[in-house]
Amino acid sequence: MPPLRFIKSTTVFLIAIASLTSAAFAGDQRLMAREVITRIQQHVGDPCRSDTVDTFKAGNPDTPVTGVAVTMMATLDVLQRAAASGNNLIITHEPTFYDHLDKTDQLPEKENDQVLAAKRQFIEKHGLVIWRFHDHWHARNPDGIEAGMVHALGWEKFQDPHNQYLFAIPETTLEKLAAVIKRQLGIHVMRVVGVPDLRVTKVALAPGAAGFSRHAEALEMTAVQTLVIGEAHEWETVEYVADAVTEGKQKSLIILSHIPSEQAGMEECTRWLKTFLTEVAIQFVPASEPFWSPKP
Repeated sequence: MPPLRFIKSTTVFLIAIASLTSAAFAGDQRLMAREVITRIQQHVGDPCRSDTVDTFKAGNPDTPVTGVAVTMMATLDVLQRAAASGNNLIITHEPTFYDHLDKTDQLPEKENDQVLAAKRQFIEKHGLVIWRFHDHWHARNPDGIEAGMVHALGWEKFQDPHNQYLFAIPETTLEKLAAVIKRQLGIHVMRVVGVPDLRVTKVALAPGAAGFSRHAEALEMTAVQTLVIGEAHEWETVEYVADAVTEGKQKSLIILSHIPSEQAGMEECTRWLKTFLTEVAIQFVPASEPFWSPKP
């Protein structure tokens, strides 16, 4: 019969091996980043497109996911907060590397740019995987971003049943409407074009950077007095509305800036993801509004 000490040592060793094996097995059961994205593509309700920006932007898609962070824009600040919370898969609506296609050709130093390099180093150091979710989220019916913004504004009951971007609201002034939107969305800096006491009953909502063509299409609708947007070239939509006001037309423009104009849409995305991705923790990490105005 072996000594009692040997039996105890062997038992402890076997328990340790079993624990390690169990932990390894459990680790193998975690979803890979690629599997999470495949699940999203299966649920989004829009056929996967080959010509899309919705692709992996950084990291190894075969990385086991410890947590998912959903954000409007993967700024370094967002990445830091996401990593600190134990998330390694970042789902971002907007580009990570300063270009719609995440190309770096426009940077004078290209990949050697110091700001870009520091961001890439942080991503690599923390083993982050970044995937963009833009085209297919907008392509949902209703548009995922629009749905989130409507919910945040509490405008569901005002929405046109035939056009998700139009709203018939109780009569108010442009100034009061802008103040309500600013408060509802928690915006620090907002710009408005138009007469403050303009009476408003019909609003068009175009989050993000929809472009002048779509902006003009909304503004040309006779009933629309106010267009709410994320951003625009000032020589296009802004000048167009300024001229319309000078001509005496009942038109106005509220510019939210890009992040606050789509932020709630990615919070909506977080709620949606939680309905079918139950094996992994999912957290909404809001992007900070970058602008501020000096006090008078």
